[in-house]
Amino acid sequence: MIQYIKEPTDLQCGQAVIAMAAGINVDEVIAFLGNDRETDLKEMRRAFEHWGIKMSPSRVQVKDKSQLPSMCLLSLETPRCWHWSLYADGTFYDPEHGVMSDFPVSNRKYFWELTAL
Repeated sequence: MIQYIKEPTDLQCGQAVIAMAAGINVDEVIAFLGNDRETDLKEMRRAFEHWGIKMSPSRVQVKDKSQLPSMCLLSLETPRCWHWSLYADGTFYDPEHGVMSDFPVSNRKYFWELTAL
């Protein structure tokens, strides 16, 4: 069961997503990455692996939530910026917008499947 975490700052959506997926707090992720600002794909992959979560090698474009695997990292082009979010078992856990039943407003959507190592 995912426990929702709101991003502590506007720049920490990646850290919040990692923390939710791993079941830890955001400060642990920030300390591990040595980064309290925007995260890149390489940092996301390294952190997931560190906490025992495998991230699929390629991103997949998605139009509808029915195309999503049971758990995945989302990269969303929102009206404001590119943004990390988490999907698990039918629910969207978005660090900025909250717990949702569908994608936050976004023009383009991509995912990487997440599975336990």
